[in-house]
Amino acid sequence: MNIIETKALTKSYGSSRGIIDVDLKVKEGDFFGFIGPNGAGKSTTIRTLLGLISPTSGSAQIFGRDITSQKDEILADIGYMPSEATFYGKMRVSEIIRLSANLRGLDCSAEAKSLCKRLELDTGKRINELSLGNRKKVSIVCALQHKPRLCVLDEPTSGLDPLMQKEFYNILDERNCEGTTIFLSSHILSEVQRYCKHAAVIREGRLLVSDSIERLGHTDAKRVTVRGVAAPPQIHNIRDIKVYSDSVSFLYSGSVNTLLQALCSLPLTDVNITEPDLEEIFMHYYEKEEK
Repeated sequence: MNIIETKALTKSYGSSRGIIDVDLKVKEGDFFGFIGPNGAGKSTTIRTLLGLISPTSGSAQIFGRDITSQKDEILADIGYMPSEATFYGKMRVSEIIRLSANLRGLDCSAEAKSLCKRLELDTGKRINELSLGNRKKVSIVCALQHKPRLCVLDEPTSGLDPLMQKEFYNILDERNCEGTTIFLSSHILSEVQRYCKHAAVIREGRLLVSDSIERLGHTDAKRVTVRGVAAPPQIHNIRDIKVYSDSVSFLYSGSVNTLLQALCSLPLTDVNITEPDLEEIFMHYYEKEEK
């Protein structure tokens, strides 16, 4: 079952770009990454899906329900973490967390306590006393404490230190193993590559590609690193050349036989051929779109 499904979903801001004809499918139980730089349309897509802003055209369903006519039923089973959460500054952390649960009519005290302990969140402090990272932790607890069926997380790790980022993803992994669907927007590609099963790439409001992380990596390019020479072989289809003190690295998208023949003619001391990482794949799709 598709827990999220959109058809030609469009949000226009007049002369400003929003999102255009977004067709997106996310299966229940997936850990899905939504990739794009700042301003690509990630937050606009999320806010439209959640009914925080109205679509200009197209349609979308979550849990098989229409996002405009059945918004209340949908939101009851979603945990949403915005990229920039704002809370009442004079309230204490414990009060904000309890208020979030009370608005849902739920007692989430046990789960909230567990999350606060794992995230090392001081619940006695007032919101206006917290750092950005600790405000992020409050947002995480509010989004997850009711154990929603779907978690929608918009740039969730900005402001968190590396140890807290790791613990946050441990929590998400556990929830995902229990059947929770995770939909996570990010411009930190290493996070998406490490934790997500599927991902979609968005650029300037348009969806470029959506597939499994494994298949997204199967482009026609390979990352080649050679040692013992100061320049790459003189063949076509080489780009993104990086020269280091003891090696040369480049992306190659031509015939493997041609590459091997060229490498054999060089005085190499070592060679390494790997799949490109997600950041390189991301740029591949952006460059392909430009062409």
